[in-house]
Amino acid sequence: MRVPRERDPRGRPLNARPRDGLGRPLARGSEGGVARVPDDLVLPPLAALDEAQRLLAEGRPFHAHEILEGTWKSADADERDLWQGLAQLAVGLTHLLRGNRTGALTLLQRGRDRIASYASSPPYAIDVAGLIGWADDLRARLAAEPDGSPVRVRPQIPVLRTDRQYAGPARPGPL
Repeated sequence: MRVPRERDPRGRPLNARPRDGLGRPLARGSEGGVARVPDDLVLPPLAALDEAQRLLAEGRPFHAHEILEGTWKSADADERDLWQGLAQLAVGLTHLLRGNRTGALTLLQRGRDRIASYASSPPYAIDVAGLIGWADDLRARLAAEPDGSPVRVRPQIPVLRTDRQYAGPARPGPL
């Protein structure tokens, strides 16, 4: 039996399907999945960074991306590239964990390039230099794998801020 697509009050389609831990949609009407980030959630910068770090530590970079995307879309123009770049790094990590080498390489490079201009004066104690190094290392390890082979790289969890101590595996450890 086909389950009809969810719609908002104006009739626009919604993507309310449950998702797995890496953000892949599950079948319509299926039970389970992980909690979704509300589409309209916008957190202030420090709260967004802390929540994104928590999600990264849990191995949920797709959900971290959704948190960062909400902040990016509401950011002032002078910070928009920073937040978009952080979201792209999380999507790059998502692609890697899904086994998509090409998508991972592309998004890690885009994210790295977007945040690079903030390295000399990073707002919110964001570890821009550390994130650039993390992305460069990850891209180099991915590029060194033979084409057509399964992705074997075990990424470290990126650390978003230099001024925080995180519980759990967030001080770099493999996902």
